[in-house]
Amino acid sequence: MLVFIRHGATQANKERRYLGKTDESLSGEGIEILESFKMRKLYPDVEYLFTSPMKRCTETAKIIYPTLCPIIIPEWEEINFGRFEYRNYEELKDDAQYQEWLRSNGTLNFPEGESRKDFILRCKGGFIKMCHELSQVFGQKAKNPALVGMIVHGGTIMSLLSLYGGKDYFDCQVSNGRGYVCRLTGVNGRTTQEDNLQIKVVAEI
Repeated sequence: MLVFIRHGATQANKERRYLGKTDESLSGEGIEILESFKMRKLYPDVEYLFTSPMKRCTETAKIIYPTLCPIIIPEWEEINFGRFEYRNYEELKDDAQYQEWLRSNGTLNFPEGESRKDFILRCKGGFIKMCHELSQVFGQKAKNPALVGMIVHGGTIMSLLSLYGGKDYFDCQVSNGRGYVCRLTGVNGRTTQEDNLQIKVVAEI
């Protein structure tokens, strides 16, 4: 089983900015909300933890799972928004390239940034890396670990659930500190069956 958790809120999230490559820390309010979610026992206990290398994810990991040492997956950095980075709708609404991107339903490449296709492939590479790591762990244990945690970005969650869960990319948006509990198939013993990997959402956090 997998536990997808989107990182806690930052100042940019509050201001509804496109936050990608900017390595921003959690805001004070974001930390308080995470701590309140934790007090309410929203987060399942996990045995293994994987995160994006960005501060907002590693800081979230320390709050939710302080006793675990997360494995960093560099490929899970958020998408590169290019010219739109750290700007919001009000700042971009008169930008012709931004309006063109909106009309494309987000399918066009970000100007001077990353394409959705390349981002999804990058996230996939990180996910395969995690699955191979888990295959090695599973091969050394009598049974699979109950839950594996992933503290990542909203874009990472959308990418992986659209790729392996049969979801539409924008149908998988989650708020900061929220996420999904999912069933993973295709990882057994010492092998990862890449063509058979599937993720099924079984509960929301």
